Amino acid sequence: MEDMVIQDLKKRKETVWINSDMQSVQPHSIISGEKFYKVQAAQNRLMRFMPYIASVFPETAAKVGLIESELYECEKLKEWLNGQGNRVSKHIMIKDDAHLPIAGSVKARGGIHEVLKHAEDILRKEGMLHPTDNYKIVDSDECRKVLSQYCIQVGSTGNLGLSIGIMSAKLGFRVIVHMSAGARQWKKDMLREHGVTVIEYDSDYGEAVRCGREQSKNDPMSYFVDDENSEDLFMGYATAAMRLYMQLYNKKIPVDVKHPLFVYLPCGVGGAPGGITYGLKQMYGDAVHCFFVEPIEMPCFTLGMSSGRANDISVYEIGLGGSTIADGLAVAQPSGYVCDKMKDIVSGSLTVSDEHLLAYQQAIYNTEGIYVEPSGAAGLAGAIQLYNSEPFAQYVKEHNLTEALSNATQIIWATGGGLVPEKERK
Repeated sequence: MEDMVIQDLKKRKETVWINSDMQSVQPHSIISGEKFYKVQAAQNRLMRFMPYIASVFPETAAKVGLIESELYECEKLKEWLNGQGNRVSKHIMIKDDAHLPIAGSVKARGGIHEVLKHAEDILRKEGMLHPTDNYKIVDSDECRKVLSQYCIQVGSTGNLGLSIGIMSAKLGFRVIVHMSAGARQWKKDMLREHGVTVIEYDSDYGEAVRCGREQSKNDPMSYFVDDENSEDLFMGYATAAMRLYMQLYNKKIPVDVKHPLFVYLPCGVGGAPGGITYGLKQMYGDAVHCFFVEPIEMPCFTLGMSSGRANDISVYEIGLGGSTIADGLAVAQPSGYVCDKMKDIVSGSLTVSDEHLLAYQQAIYNTEGIYVEPSGAAGLAGAIQLYNSEPFAQYVKEHNLTEALSNATQIIWATGGGLVPEKERK
């Protein structure tokens, strides 16, 4: 099957890959070699910083500094899917990370968590912050003066750079964001407005990361946020699962083997969907089924996993790597760290054309009034393919989901778009 997947990828066909190595897992156990307490630790850190977040980002004040997005039941989108001739399950929902406070994308989870952890480590070392303190004290000239001695750097296609840049600058860090060729100009402009140094590259994401990593090594006061290898990013993303668990519980939507949960996650290098998948497996075990979605020109995760070569293969090797409207997903090689964590727990992945991304973006906006970037609409491809793809049909059969499918909940994880300027939306 893997050979067929790669052949279809080469032909730029919309493709579904099913993970034949997926293992059964139990909630709150050792999954992918990691224990649940690491997710809890990240969640606790974000909670400690809530008074600070509420103080410096007024848009979070109503939720006292909680960085969280809404979970919407999408009846109109469900009607649209039906009208297109698609079968649908009981619940079609959108997790609207496109409108997460501060950064307007899923990157607000992992990126902000890692920056906060680094700031916390420095301030504790300096004796300026203790676990029992009200973290609002971080909003002080004294703390900013200390943090201004340090630099944070990151390589990005756009959204991670926004989350790292905005948060780091607010804390007082010097910030350098290394932007790949496909990054949107408005994202670079917004970062510069926040006092961030933006270095632009004519090459792809991988080269921007390599250059940023190398430059950071040469500065003893610099810290590099490594999207390809960072556990702190990964666990920050994983906290989304704990929040989603409570949202579904409050909506009285059950998730168990008789009421399975299907989650469709746009994928670039893999950090955000990987962390969220890990967290969801910790919360729900075998009751949740996670699929990554990638553009047909940059299916790095699908290629890496289906070939068995993980991050040791690039989409350029099979003749892909052209431009895509999904700039946030334009990555040629996946994270080896994420591939290793996902090999036993991700259900599969699929690819989607730019043409369909634009159609799905429009459908989400026309039916639910939610604006997302084209890459943020990728998850809708999963909801469509679930009932229309032979690999999905085989997956449902092999996992004894045929009867339960009508009671399933499908979540389209909308990953970015909240900060897109109005003139860019037309």
